[in-house]
Amino acid sequence: MLDHARDLDSVREATDRLLAAVAPMDNAALAEPSRLPGWTRGHVLAHLSRNADALVNVLTGLPMYESGETRDADIARDAGRDLAVQLADLRSSAERFQERGRVAADWSRNVELRNGVTDEAARIPFRRWIEVELHHVDLGVGYELEDLPAEFVEREIDFLTARFAGHKDVPPTALAADGSGTWTTGGGAEGGPVAVKGSAVELLGWLAGRGDGAALVAEGGPLPVLPPL
Repeated sequence: MLDHARDLDSVREATDRLLAAVAPMDNAALAEPSRLPGWTRGHVLAHLSRNADALVNVLTGLPMYESGETRDADIARDAGRDLAVQLADLRSSAERFQERGRVAADWSRNVELRNGVTDEAARIPFRRWIEVELHHVDLGVGYELEDLPAEFVEREIDFLTARFAGHKDVPPTALAADGSGTWTTGGGAEGGPVAVKGSAVELLGWLAGRGDGAALVAEGGPLPVLPPL
């Protein structure tokens, strides 16, 4: 069962880790490439700030973004800001999200995100937790997949395997993490079934597009190529 209040606490802790990692940087470091193609570290930080505000919109009943073009333009506009401005924006947007999350509401209601995607309101804090944790890794500042909280790793695997379930481009696939869990996904493409085994962190990296899965073992067929998130 989703616990939005507990997830809000996890978001705050993850945000504090991110802020502590970014604070010692300088403007030159922000302008360096992140691990996301075409984005500097400044782009990643700008996206995180604007995503917090976008999720406030979702919880308020407004469109997440005015449009995809506006979303991209806002990130591009904010990417080159000085470190002090980026940090202030990260803190204030994070607090706005926390404040909205503490408002009494029907957390079982459905809300709309981008591209017609809907979800239970109670899952929005977890979605924000995903953004903060994975984009912290994307910054390339020493926080790696192996540093992610174990609870987050398992829940994100749950989330992503559900997302790819029945996908037309993914064959039936069974996942097994070394001593910690099993999942199934895919099923809409020919081939398989494929059994994929490895550590939970390696499985997460592959599912989230943050690793090539080279350390995973695939049986019954090649390691499936997953669609972009």
